[in-house]
Amino acid sequence: MRQWWLLAWTIACFGVGILAGVLRLARLPYGTALGMLVLFAAIVLLAFGWWRDMRESRRQAKWAERRLKIVALGGGTGLSTILRGLKEFQVDLTAVVTVADDGGSSGRLRNDFAMPPPGDIRNCLVAMADTEPLLERLLQFRFPSGEGLEGHSFGNLFLAAMTHIMGDFESAIRETSRVLAVRGQVLPAVRDDVRLRAYLTNGTVVEGESNIPEAGGQIERLELVADKLEPLPEVLRAIESADAIVIGPGSLFTSILPNLLVPGIVEAVRASNARKIYVCNVMTQPGETDELSASSHVKAIYRHVGDALFDYVLVNAAPLPEEALQQYQSQQSYPVRVDIEELNRMGLKVVARDFVHYATYARHDSRKVAEQIVSLLGYERDKRRG
Repeated sequence: MRQWWLLAWTIACFGVGILAGVLRLARLPYGTALGMLVLFAAIVLLAFGWWRDMRESRRQAKWAERRLKIVALGGGTGLSTILRGLKEFQVDLTAVVTVADDGGSSGRLRNDFAMPPPGDIRNCLVAMADTEPLLERLLQFRFPSGEGLEGHSFGNLFLAAMTHIMGDFESAIRETSRVLAVRGQVLPAVRDDVRLRAYLTNGTVVEGESNIPEAGGQIERLELVADKLEPLPEVLRAIESADAIVIGPGSLFTSILPNLLVPGIVEAVRASNARKIYVCNVMTQPGETDELSASSHVKAIYRHVGDALFDYVLVNAAPLPEEALQQYQSQQSYPVRVDIEELNRMGLKVVARDFVHYATYARHDSRKVAEQIVSLLGYERDKRRG
């Protein structure tokens, strides 16, 4: 807008100069009219510039008040870690959670009550909840013994009970979100019963999310097994209106890809104007991503859903403590090799920095990752919650 003001003032000065010499110009044909016309043009341009500036100021004020919309897709502890960080910013947050889990407490409830597995949903609800620490501990409490109770999480049982009371799983999630004062919304990727099938490079076919990492082979292809499979309309609407779509971290084949393989979800992600951000795992996972580099993680996703899905990839560039390395090596898990040049050749913008928090395990630091995500959206205002 500055060029409009500069042009207007220049013409105004020119017009005033003409009027100052009006006595001499009056002797020329149309001299006075020319001076008046130039001055009038300057006034019009000044008024137009003022109007444009006011409109731009209102637009910027409206943008400042608008809450950024972020959709995070995944499952397991990776997704809940990201959500813990993002909920501290004033953003509209939606978690899209895989429902392919068939092991542990979730698998038992899934088989006993013909309901979607609640475990990953529970973790996301707790991560986004604005509630007392004691209630969080209660929801995450796992019964150490008891006939029929051993191994069950109280939060899983709570969601199972709510599903029976409300009549369906989605309503149970909504009411639980209200009880826990969840900052945002948690959505299952699908409402249908879905299971995973993996084809290994040695020709073995493995069914069941809990069985895939135990098969001991390299995964070549993954597919969803279901009679019918449709994404929730709320999921598609959230993706369509998102400013950022965050995928990962988490188990590549059992947490991330199950969401992307749901018909309609990848198409919605591609069509969205949001910035697509992939958060790469810190460590390899035995039975899923043995020896895979950061670019190999992305290539595995692209092999299933097509190339050029992501705009950015976040990778950890900080070394882990020797204690942590020894602990993971005993589990056949190693730091994911960050091959930045290959990621760049794939057309990705790479953000490599220290993203790790290490206590008992090396996890993504939820605060650091969240700050990086919102900064990619130009989120420079101090919008952290007090």
